[in-house]
Amino acid sequence: MSTTIILTLGIIIALGALGYAFYLYRKVLAFDEGNEKVREISSYIKEGANAFLRSEYKVIYSYIAIATIVIFVGFFYGYDSISGLTSNSNTNVIIEQTEYSALFFALGTSLSFLLGSLFSLAAGFIGMKSATNANSRTATAAEQSGMVKALDVAFKGGSVMGMGVVGFGLLGLLIVISISFALNVDPYEAITYAAGYSLGASSIALFGRVGGGIFTKAADVAADLVGKIEAGIPEDDPRNPAVIADNVGDNVGDVAGMGSDLLESYVSSIIGAATMAALVFTAAERMNGILFVLTIAFAGVFSSIIGSFFVRGKEGKNPFKTLKIGTYVSAGLFIVLAFIANLLFLDTINSELFIDHNDVLMNMKQISFGMAPFISIIIGLAVGVLIGLVSEYYTSSDYKHVKNIAKQSQTGHATNIIAGIATGMESSLIPVLILATGIISSYYFGGLLGVGLAAVGMLSTAGITVSVDAYGPIADNAGGIAEMSGLDKSVRKITDKLDAVGNTTAAIEKGFAIGSAAMTSIALFSAFIRKAGLSAIDIAQPKVIAGLIVGAMLAFFFSSLVIRSVGKAANEMINEVRRQFREMPGILNYTQKPDYKRCVTISTNAALKEMILPAILAIATPITVGFVFGAEVLGGMLAGTLATGIMLAIFMANSGGAWDNAKKLIETGEYGGKGSEAHKASVTGDTVGDPFKDTAGPSIDILIKLMTTISLVFAAAFGMGLI
Repeated sequence: MSTTIILTLGIIIALGALGYAFYLYRKVLAFDEGNEKVREISSYIKEGANAFLRSEYKVIYSYIAIATIVIFVGFFYGYDSISGLTSNSNTNVIIEQTEYSALFFALGTSLSFLLGSLFSLAAGFIGMKSATNANSRTATAAEQSGMVKALDVAFKGGSVMGMGVVGFGLLGLLIVISISFALNVDPYEAITYAAGYSLGASSIALFGRVGGGIFTKAADVAADLVGKIEAGIPEDDPRNPAVIADNVGDNVGDVAGMGSDLLESYVSSIIGAATMAALVFTAAERMNGILFVLTIAFAGVFSSIIGSFFVRGKEGKNPFKTLKIGTYVSAGLFIVLAFIANLLFLDTINSELFIDHNDVLMNMKQISFGMAPFISIIIGLAVGVLIGLVSEYYTSSDYKHVKNIAKQSQTGHATNIIAGIATGMESSLIPVLILATGIISSYYFGGLLGVGLAAVGMLSTAGITVSVDAYGPIADNAGGIAEMSGLDKSVRKITDKLDAVGNTTAAIEKGFAIGSAAMTSIALFSAFIRKAGLSAIDIAQPKVIAGLIVGAMLAFFFSSLVIRSVGKAANEMINEVRRQFREMPGILNYTQKPDYKRCVTISTNAALKEMILPAILAIATPITVGFVFGAEVLGGMLAGTLATGIMLAIFMANSGGAWDNAKKLIETGEYGGKGSEAHKASVTGDTVGDPFKDTAGPSIDILIKLMTTISLVFAAAFGMGLI
């Protein structure tokens, strides 16, 4: 099959995913938006979300403009060192000098970065747009038709995000690669440009996750602590001044931010595997290796589209099981298509996967192509599913850990916190063992290319995974709208059940993202070592150990910055809510309307201000260390951040999810129900877990991949450093 046909097929599938997203969006708009009060509350949320994104995007646009210029200038003047890189003569991989000018090289990389940034913004925006239109319609569907209809609306709204992520992610990548191939650029050079696309997506994902996360959790913490505990009013009560900001945050953080995050994860996994394919195949087979990776990505997008048709609710059936069906169908179809793709490429590649015996990095027996890539892909998919199941086990109210946290809440706030922290820490054990087994197994079958393919396999069905995750914030918003607009209590019961499932699906998605971050970073890390001209990194060197320790610290310091930012913003929000209750006593007896806009403004300003430093840390640190201390020290630093970052991300994601669902379990009537001492303790646990699971935790996997991607893009220019 020719290169043109494969790339054309991929572009058609990517456009098909975007077309399907548009179709679903129109379907969402066709549902009944509800009565006048529902529409009014929904309009407040839409206005707040749009206002935040407009302000956030102004900051991001400035960053994109500056970063694009810096990348262009850096590559233009660093062209000699970058284009002059050749591989170790003992290996089969030859990275040839480019025949193109410095101007062409710099222009290609900077434009790829620009495209990645804009497509990442686009994915987040359409997801937010769909969610803010689906929330009121989900509440109305629950009122008019019950659980099944509400699930259908929420899932369709979330699927717009899911299909947008894989559609934009794949389309942009194919545009960069197709143009490169059309200009007869060497396949390895084409992947270098594609790494620029990944860098753009990673940068925006970090801004989206950190900024959106700070916004949503500052409002959430204030709404819970002042509203539930101090004022004694229900969650999402219209008398709470922070309630609109809280619901806005669900959209800008858990939908728009999450969409940019998963697009970055998806693209990075493909780039990691494609880079390894370009490195380990002979020059003659390099193109086919890259096309094989892309074909696997195509198969995943197509499988996700088909799987979404199987998410159909049934009265009396657990909505979580309904969502699982779509995921399982997608995974099953993907396995079949991946097997077929492996068979088709067997004849093309002629079983030539070269791994040199003398190369420390690739130290492994030479293996034939055979079914090794397919096995590696399945290993990755299995690892993702297993990590997801472990996340479900630790965060679902159906299992003992969440029930234990709820039970411990009876004896106070401290015991709730202790139980949640212990649960989160324990939850890192099994996923790390699964991940380690997956890395070793995929390496055994396919070398470092196998590890990269495992990451692609893990995120292969990202379309359906994101759809299931994005449905959660929509259900949460629907519950808030039902409460604020005075709909029957039965509606809130339905949306609460959907929301509890959403907390678990969010934890599963975070497990996928964390696991893929680890596997993708290993592939990108290995490619970085090669591109930097190193055969290995000597950990016995004191300077490398120093880099390792510093890197291990970075994940903690980054998390500290993000969590502290949430705390500062929440503190300002709490004071504002207290002020309104104090100075506007009519709020609590419904004779005065709260100043919702003031709270939205506080969250917006705090998020925009506080997201800058964490972003600078993630972007500037690898570049500074690389140029000052050299590629080897930078490699040690990246390894340290990867190791501690994975543990922290799992711990924070699962502890936060468990705290949240423990609170929801108590609110169903267990252990005293709403208003009890156990409930108050669970609210405290939930508010501690909020910045864990929705701000710091998800941002760490972006930190890991962003730092590794930046290092890969600039690897050839680092050399031995200045010191």
